[in-house]
Amino acid sequence: MTENSYKNRAAELLRKLVSIKSFSGNEELRSNYLEEYFSQKGISAERIGNNLIFRQPHHDLNKQTLMLNSHLDTVLPVSGYSFDPFNPEKSDTHILGLGSNDAGASVVSMIQTFLHFYKTEMPFNLLLALSTEEENSGPNGMRLMWEKLAEEVNMAIIGEPTGMKAAIAERGLLVIDGEAKGVSGHAARNEGVNALYIALDDINTLRSVKFDKVSPTMGEVKLTVTQIEAGTQHNVVPDNCRFVVDIRPTEQYSNSEIMDILQPMVKSNLKARSLTNRSSATPVNHLLLQCAEQLGIETYTSPTTSDWMRITCPAIKMGPGESARSHQADEFILTDELEQGINGYIEFINRMSGDTGISNK
Repeated sequence: MTENSYKNRAAELLRKLVSIKSFSGNEELRSNYLEEYFSQKGISAERIGNNLIFRQPHHDLNKQTLMLNSHLDTVLPVSGYSFDPFNPEKSDTHILGLGSNDAGASVVSMIQTFLHFYKTEMPFNLLLALSTEEENSGPNGMRLMWEKLAEEVNMAIIGEPTGMKAAIAERGLLVIDGEAKGVSGHAARNEGVNALYIALDDINTLRSVKFDKVSPTMGEVKLTVTQIEAGTQHNVVPDNCRFVVDIRPTEQYSNSEIMDILQPMVKSNLKARSLTNRSSATPVNHLLLQCAEQLGIETYTSPTTSDWMRITCPAIKMGPGESARSHQADEFILTDELEQGINGYIEFINRMSGDTGISNK
């Protein structure tokens, strides 16, 4: 099949997917459509909830497996669209609509790439995993699917709009709610225990924290206190003070480890909103990094999270489109960017396939 045919098929498929609403947690119709799309090509899906897994016919458990993954869900449309986000005007140069850039372009590019290699035997298996609930960090997306795939998949390319640059690290996110407890009293009589002062002492302590382990790709863990709230009126000593800490972890620490380090240092109670948004980084000298370097692909550290944080194997994040367009009104992808994505994935996999460094388990 010619490159132009792949581009046209990807564009046609993406226009159809845009028309099928697929908000996080409600992806059933889009999953149904894609399951039938592959069925018509004689390819069956393994379905876990609304997640879809496709394998090559010669899938060999004695070989390593490369997973191509992107997500089927979208956020809700923001206000300000100048067109119907589900039924936009057709263009020869653009695909418009909600989720076209994030991450529909990666989905259809990975589909065409998988079909290109479907019957090709390589030193590794190629597996396509289309996940759900990525945008809302739901329990029934990649977290559920990875229970099935963790023992099978050895490395992954996560499809997100990166302009086909390769993100080799992705900062995590740990949001902590701090609460200092005191005793109320009248401010004029020097009564009570001021919770605000306790919180300020703890905030000063947190500001001075230096984490010993430094990431070779992301540097130090970043900690910032971003909100504080206390008091009911001017003459009452506050008995409660709440504050919020924003932490951007690196792969050197788990979120649980950071909590274990910080809590003994302060009097306030610290509670994590979530421990699942962990940091990720491609291991130094991994084959994925070697291929990116050999192909001259620009690498960077991503400030945004993805399904990468929900898997445990080495990965990179790479896909067509631009992150700045995500979650914006009048979302779009260029058809030329789809071609760039498909060609880029095919070239990358060809390079990996020709590398003798890939060994069986």
